[in-house]
Amino acid sequence: MTRTRLSLFDTTLRDGQQTQGVQFSVAEKRQIAAALDALGVDYIEGGWPGANPTDSEFFASAPITGARMTAFGMTRRVGRSAENDDVLAGVLDAGTPAVCLVGKTHEFHVTTALGVTLEENREAIASSIRHLVAKDRDALFDAEHFFDGYRANPGYALSCLTAALEAGASWVVLCDTNGGSLPADIGRVTAEVIASGIPGTKLGIHCHDDTGMAVAATLAAVDAGARQIQGTLNGLGERCGNANLTTIIPTLLLKEPYASRFETGVSQAALAGLLKTSRMLDDILNRVPLRAAPYVGASAFAHKAGLHASAILKDPATYEHVAPSLIGNERVIPMSNQAGQSNLRARLASAGIEADPKDGRLGRILDVIKEREDQGYAYDGAQASFELVARRELGLMPDFFEVKRYRVTVERRKNRYDRMISLSEAVVVVKIGDRKMMSVSDSMDELGSDRGPVNALAKALGKDLGPYQRCIDDMKLVDFKVRITQGGTEAVTRVIIDSEDGQGRRWSTVGVSANIVDASFEALLDAIQWKLIRDIGRPSGQT
Repeated sequence: MTRTRLSLFDTTLRDGQQTQGVQFSVAEKRQIAAALDALGVDYIEGGWPGANPTDSEFFASAPITGARMTAFGMTRRVGRSAENDDVLAGVLDAGTPAVCLVGKTHEFHVTTALGVTLEENREAIASSIRHLVAKDRDALFDAEHFFDGYRANPGYALSCLTAALEAGASWVVLCDTNGGSLPADIGRVTAEVIASGIPGTKLGIHCHDDTGMAVAATLAAVDAGARQIQGTLNGLGERCGNANLTTIIPTLLLKEPYASRFETGVSQAALAGLLKTSRMLDDILNRVPLRAAPYVGASAFAHKAGLHASAILKDPATYEHVAPSLIGNERVIPMSNQAGQSNLRARLASAGIEADPKDGRLGRILDVIKEREDQGYAYDGAQASFELVARRELGLMPDFFEVKRYRVTVERRKNRYDRMISLSEAVVVVKIGDRKMMSVSDSMDELGSDRGPVNALAKALGKDLGPYQRCIDDMKLVDFKVRITQGGTEAVTRVIIDSEDGQGRRWSTVGVSANIVDASFEALLDAIQWKLIRDIGRPSGQT
């Protein structure tokens, strides 16, 4: 059976940049564009040249990609010719092989927002597209507010699409600009558009997620015959975001009926790097990845219930709709005071620890977990710390180094601008073999801001670990969560730290103490120990 080709159009760098609080630098835009190209999308919409200095600079040195780099703009203004419209000229000057223009297709917006006649707007669409084609550009037309416009005046909305196609547009894209249309309505209207004579092979879909259904609405349009999908990585976009390509792409490649009916430019090998691409974007945005995200979330393949874990050991398909490795993710068997033997053995196996079901120490591990969770620990969200607990009970914990002492001081003092600032300083003394090593660090960042005592501790601890230093140089703390588990004068603080390394691995550790610095230091130590186990195993000389 011959599969139908779907075109993937990514607008992370343009529509995604309209997310509140998001502003990519030129270097970041280039990094994201390279990742999108490696993923295998067909079009990369880089921004609106002339709209802001960053977009203009990006297009001035846009990377050469296998995907079609696309500049975004708007149709010419009524009262000017396409040849004499400076905004349209600025888009063309970007020199991209493709250009996507947005234009009105809802009569309310034409007469109220633009204040022009329906015919004037339609001619602006047609002449703008003709001008792009004359300049040898791949021209795409985003039909803004199409679904609202179609409901109000289907004849006019369709005539705008026809005008763009007859002028030479390669794609006309139905945009649910306000994000309020439901999937059934999107599918019905898309089918009616195709029935009117607009070829599905030239029809795209662009959905926003204001009802939480952008992915479902996009797939409804594909089911109805649309053949281009527009969206963003991690669902970035203004208001509630755009259709999430990080969800759509694996659905197209792995789920029926899409996998057998359609093909995209994304290979299975590229799909296996999807999680890394998703995390890269979150890292650029300095935000914590959504744990519950489909396919790429840290909890997407987590199995907490003992019944589930037992079945997973026999056949992962019992509770996994796809293999996590296909997306670059991994299975997680969380440990908590609800855990049983099945969870425990599955979790140990995933950590590379083979345990005999008859080994009495397994029961001791569960007892320790339950005792420690009564003290405030939470291993459900700190799998790396659980692994270290299990290794200690099984006699499998390597002896990398010993912390002999540490000290943290915090002072208030004036800086060179005569302003009072806080400064934290940490001293850590470790013993590696017969050698003692002392490291000192403060919490000042490159901008002169204080990052606090935990930051100072992390920098000091990671400053000099002798023969293990190379293993932790690419390690960084990406999230820090604090919770008070008991109130009053006997309050207990739980700290969970998420760490990441240059290989894209991410792990969580936990520390508990009445002192937040002690709790943080415990979690930091666990994070480093886990990393050393993964990179080294056992130090030389240990058995």
